[in-house]
Amino acid sequence: MSEDPVFKRVLIKLSGEALMGPLDYGTDPETVSAIAKQLKDVHDRGVEIAVVLGAGNIYRGLSEAAEGMDRATADYMGMLAIVLNALTLQDALEKLGVHTRVQSAITVSEVAEPYIRRRAMRHLEKGRIVIFAAGTGNPFFTSDTAAALRALEMHAEVLLMAKNGVEGIYTADPRTDPDAEFISEITARDALQRGLKVMDSTALSLCMDNHLNIHVFNMADDGNINRIVSGDRVGTLVTT
Repeated sequence: MSEDPVFKRVLIKLSGEALMGPLDYGTDPETVSAIAKQLKDVHDRGVEIAVVLGAGNIYRGLSEAAEGMDRATADYMGMLAIVLNALTLQDALEKLGVHTRVQSAITVSEVAEPYIRRRAMRHLEKGRIVIFAAGTGNPFFTSDTAAALRALEMHAEVLLMAKNGVEGIYTADPRTDPDAEFISEITARDALQRGLKVMDSTALSLCMDNHLNIHVFNMADDGNINRIVSGDRVGTLVTT
């Protein structure tokens, strides 16, 4: 694409499920490589990119925890699973020649830098893709909340929420409800009041209170991130 990007710095939230591809769990190497290629294409246009990952492909947190497991313990296990995904994505990006740094909110100094806000911003300014691992580093907060928090800390201009197999926000789950209607634009307040599954309510409130717009789009279309960065309307725009 020849036109100049309309965003200089973006944060992309990738669910763990986005890394699974056709698998039931784990990471599919071809899918991860395709995602890395998409990120590289956008990065090559001069856009500074930060990434926050989930861990649904490895560990579902509370919903998949063993019966009776302490919630905080389950959440810490989820944070460790995110570190695994971050290293997988970093490897795929570096195979494409993209300089990448992983910063973790919990200490795993042998494999990732600790999260330091000013260092992360410096990496972005130097043209490195920064992958934020381990959520916020605190139990009871989701990776969605981590994405909203890191986007605000990095002064990202927009938060891109990549969904797995859906085009954006619907009135209901389109995979189970044939009457679900697509929503092209909605305010964060309306989404909260209607209980729509954009992201968790803490993350959505954080974006709303700090005037950070959200683009919700389908990760399966390998041109979507580039289109959003070019200013095209893709998926659902959540305004604040």
